[in-house]
Amino acid sequence: MSLATINLDAAPAGLPEEVVAWVSSVAELTQPEAIHFCDGSTEERDRLNAQMIASGTFIELNQAKRPGCYLARSNPSDVARVEARTFICSEHPEDAGPTNNWADPDDMRLTLQRVFAGSMRGRTMYVIPFSMGPLGGPISKLGIEITDSPYVVANMRIMTRMGDAALEHIKNGEYWVPAVHSVGYPLIDDAGEPREDIPWPCNDEKYICHFPETREIWSYGSGYGGNALLGKKCYALRIASVLARDEGWLAEHMLILRITRQSDGRRFHLTAAFPSACGKTNLAMLRPTIPGWKVETIGDDIAWMRPGPAGRLHAINPEAGFFGVAPGTSEETNPTALHALDHDTIFTNVGLTDDGDVWWEGLTDEPPAHLIDWQGHDWTPDCGRKAAHPNSRFTVRASQAESISPDWEDPAGVPVDVILFGGRRAHNVPLISESYDWNHGVFVGATVSSEQTAAAEGTVGALRRDPFAMLPFCGYNMADYWGHWLRLGAQLGAKAPRIFQVNWFRKADDGHFLWPGFGDNSRPIEWALRRVAGEVEAVDAISGRLPALDDLNTDGLDITDADLEHLFELDPDAWATEADLTEEYFAQFADRLPAELQGQLTALRNRIAAAR
Repeated sequence: MSLATINLDAAPAGLPEEVVAWVSSVAELTQPEAIHFCDGSTEERDRLNAQMIASGTFIELNQAKRPGCYLARSNPSDVARVEARTFICSEHPEDAGPTNNWADPDDMRLTLQRVFAGSMRGRTMYVIPFSMGPLGGPISKLGIEITDSPYVVANMRIMTRMGDAALEHIKNGEYWVPAVHSVGYPLIDDAGEPREDIPWPCNDEKYICHFPETREIWSYGSGYGGNALLGKKCYALRIASVLARDEGWLAEHMLILRITRQSDGRRFHLTAAFPSACGKTNLAMLRPTIPGWKVETIGDDIAWMRPGPAGRLHAINPEAGFFGVAPGTSEETNPTALHALDHDTIFTNVGLTDDGDVWWEGLTDEPPAHLIDWQGHDWTPDCGRKAAHPNSRFTVRASQAESISPDWEDPAGVPVDVILFGGRRAHNVPLISESYDWNHGVFVGATVSSEQTAAAEGTVGALRRDPFAMLPFCGYNMADYWGHWLRLGAQLGAKAPRIFQVNWFRKADDGHFLWPGFGDNSRPIEWALRRVAGEVEAVDAISGRLPALDDLNTDGLDITDADLEHLFELDPDAWATEADLTEEYFAQFADRLPAELQGQLTALRNRIAAAR
């Protein structure tokens, strides 16, 4: 089979030879019935939506309540990223490092040839040209995803700048990353017999593979989220982190905010890395509880940062949409996100109300008396099941958020003043502390951790490390990644952003949270910005530089003096244990661990000894 024998649906003129050859080779392997080059148009969107409604993949919601909104229900076996089936196929296992699943690239290519052979029989192959970041920007990158899933096309249209405009840049010879995806459910079997399609096709055998040397992505068997929307974690973090290492920039699992002090109009830009369940989305759409500050969203999940012409680090949001977790999103926790979902949104694995709207746990105080759950079954509040899957999602254009910055698509990016690292820590880590310097900040990011909160996660209270919130997403050896950060900091010098660590989750001995969180998280952030502006002093401590309590804005805050003091208490013995755990953690990286981080561990031990 070749492109010449397949209906190309009027393939665009002027395709580069390398694109034609690549699409042809994938078509010969997967044997689709037809090929469609996606143009990103509204007509294309409407046609695919109608097709998915007819096939049962989409349920059209109440258009009077949520115009342009649809619900999809996945197979119960295909509901989240599959980290155990995610591989870094580097030439040498040590280049993947101890925190990644490594696979021999030659062996994996043989496996992929086997599973992809004929995987698209009876289906349309969609060719999706897309841009991560504003089209043509100096920090942006291009890609092409091949998929047999119209659901992926619909989501990629929201999450990336997809279609003819991106293809024009590829035609002009700009660099692009190839990505191939199949749900692994052909409609014609090996014997040539047809079979019926199903609303959510997938395969029990799954592979999400990254080839760092050749910058390729291959994904098979899943139709869900980051397994299938290959511009997201696969490209924007795993492959982009390798590109960033080689080209001298950063691809990070970080939100981006603009914070404006209205008294003088001064703008600050902040990026922040938080592991899962640490309030990242809420911070991305922060509504400050202190007057005089305005917060605008530039990105909610991923930041690409490159040194600009003046030597400062500039950040863009490479994505065009939000792929957010629905449960827990409410008028109380994140009204900005909730309001963005009023129209043109794809919901996946949430509940369906009797009047054709959506519902999930946490959306309202009182659940509906009846609905259809995420698996299509009748649901009532006393049935003992969740109405929405805990990882159910919404896909929506970022521009629909009322908090979006007018400059969020500036191709040059925004200059970064502050980098935050955070985890969920009930003990030890203070509300906020400033790193002593860039290298200390890298040490803080490298040791980010959260305490296990349930036995199902492991030993309750044990530390779950997620360095830079990149543990599942770094495309190469994590120790080498830290080394790249150290080198870039040396290049930036005095123009590097200031690095802070925050912890909204510290608890008192009786178990109550010491800090109210949500909008009040603007208060420690305000202190960090005032530090950048040179307006407040700090107190040297074990973890870093702490605010004097009088410098933290607590006006109108319902918190006792005892709780406020407890937020910044540092027990030298507990920190000594922390240092021992860090040494054990670093040991897995052996001689790949940068000497600077070993030196930071020694400096931490010295501060602990001085505090005793």
